[in-house]
Amino acid sequence: MKEILTIDCGDILLREYQLEDVDALYEVTSQPEVYEFIPNSNATREQRLIWMEKYEIPSNKEFLAAIPNIEGQNYLNLGIILKETGQFIGFCNTGIKDELLAPNREIGYAISKDYRNKGYSTMAARGLMKYLFEHTNLEVLNAVALIENISSNKVLQKCGFHYITDVVIDNQKYHHYKLTKNEWLKHKEK
Repeated sequence: MKEILTIDCGDILLREYQLEDVDALYEVTSQPEVYEFIPNSNATREQRLIWMEKYEIPSNKEFLAAIPNIEGQNYLNLGIILKETGQFIGFCNTGIKDELLAPNREIGYAISKDYRNKGYSTMAARGLMKYLFEHTNLEVLNAVALIENISSNKVLQKCGFHYITDVVIDNQKYHHYKLTKNEWLKHKEK
């Protein structure tokens, strides 16, 4: 059996999606606090299971097999796991954001309403950024956050992303941020 990617981020772990995560992922993405800020994330449990089986888990395997050259790879989907209990409390991912100009790899995340304001989103984002910049050929990482999503905008700023411009995606206005590998190296030294 092949090893499952796990990234230690302090109080949390990032771990490749497993089929047994489907109920917890469904519960998180069914929360209005999540789907109001992440378009198209609200789905039925059955749809979640299909996506996980047919798209997300296979995409993870393809992504990881391509390392270090992730150009052309789609998504890497990771669960945010509370280290103390092993509970799935959110997700963090990276993928191509077609609505942005190349290079257009982005990072995204969401945390259950029950685990907000504890720094877990920042830990998860930093953990995935570190993994991508240290283990792949990635040179530029993007992020978008709805303008009214104050928490997500703060997380991105704490992680060293800098504001580029506002963009409209599916009739919604987002702040667009970027971070280069060199900027990340300088930011992590602080």
